[in-house]
Amino acid sequence: MRIKYTIPIVFFVALVVIEKENRIISRVSDKLNLKQTPQTPLQPGAFSHLVLKHNVSFPALSKDFKVMKRRVENYSEHQEVPRKGRKHVLLLATTRTGSSFVGEFFNQQSDNMFYLFEPLWHVEKMLTLDTGGTNATASAKAYRDVLQQLFLCDFSLLESFIDPLPVNHITTNLFRRESSSFLCEESVCSPVVKGVFERYRCKTRRCGPLNLTMASESCLKKDHKVIKSVRVRQLENLRPLTEDPRLDIRFIQLVRDPRAVLASRMVAFAAKYKSWKEWALGGDGPLNEDEVKKLKGNCDNIRMSAEVGLRQPPWLRGRYMLVRYEDIARFPMRKATEMFLFSGIPLTPQVKAWILKNTQVSKETSGVYSTQKKSSEQVEKWRFSLPFKIAQVVQRACGPTLKLFGYKFVSSEKMLTDKSISLIEDKVFRV
Repeated sequence: MRIKYTIPIVFFVALVVIEKENRIISRVSDKLNLKQTPQTPLQPGAFSHLVLKHNVSFPALSKDFKVMKRRVENYSEHQEVPRKGRKHVLLLATTRTGSSFVGEFFNQQSDNMFYLFEPLWHVEKMLTLDTGGTNATASAKAYRDVLQQLFLCDFSLLESFIDPLPVNHITTNLFRRESSSFLCEESVCSPVVKGVFERYRCKTRRCGPLNLTMASESCLKKDHKVIKSVRVRQLENLRPLTEDPRLDIRFIQLVRDPRAVLASRMVAFAAKYKSWKEWALGGDGPLNEDEVKKLKGNCDNIRMSAEVGLRQPPWLRGRYMLVRYEDIARFPMRKATEMFLFSGIPLTPQVKAWILKNTQVSKETSGVYSTQKKSSEQVEKWRFSLPFKIAQVVQRACGPTLKLFGYKFVSSEKMLTDKSISLIEDKVFRV
């Protein structure tokens, strides 16, 4: 049966256009890029006659919208049929919270596991404005609907965001394909094509470009689906997933001390945080207020999502779990057991072996982007690299977030670097 997708992506593109005011969507070099172009300002209601069905009627700027519409017209006929025992888990986090490491817990259970690493990267890239941000309303709806389709083993909506557009459902451009064991299994491994380059190619076996039809068919045979994402800002936006009778959805929100997150980002994205370092070392002038506002906004989003989850409204009852990275780092096997029990997914010996091996590794194999960590050491490491001056900024901007998650404030540089003082409160979060 062909499933109709009732909110086509042209709706999101329309919102992006409105957000950008005097700009239109232009196709350049066979790619869809958002480009500044002078035009008559759009009037309120300019898109009011859009009908959110496949037979969309378009305003004068129809050419580029038709291109986008064409990208999502070929809907997959592969849809998961509800089956008892199948679980769907969304691992929610932000960058540098250890989500890749924790995601590997699920990725290692590959035999009966569909694990997808950051598929929303493509959505964010497509909806990014010239200013560098995204339209919050458009991106939130796009994220939600792409996730819903992926949990149902339907890649067709995700395809519409992959650039360049896949040809006959085949692509060489899926972000971090090799980070999802499922996508490198024999059932999804197409023949190698000579001369075709795939940046994120499989490392466990030689495969050709990713065939998304094969991926969809293989996904349908898996009992458990887990997706990791650092791009969802508000848990509340995902409520429709809990109301879909085809899904048995669980949300695991991974959090980390905001001071540790910033310290990690300053290492991983050094150029981006150059001004922070200069300011901390006594540079001229105050710290950029926009940067502090962005930090506060990120903390507030994390906290508000957690507050919704911990409040356990009826739609989330039994579906939400909050986990601190610090607890996983100190007690990896215990926390893994709790997460798998909450998810309703068996914790296999293979996963246990991986956890034991990869939480006790040497410094040589524990790089910035590595999923191998001597986890107990990672908890306190940031305290000896983050200047106290910056720790104070984070505490002012993210105070309520620190309190909610049980992270202690530091009052001096001496306290920050004193190993005998733990900054992690013993705290149990209701499931």
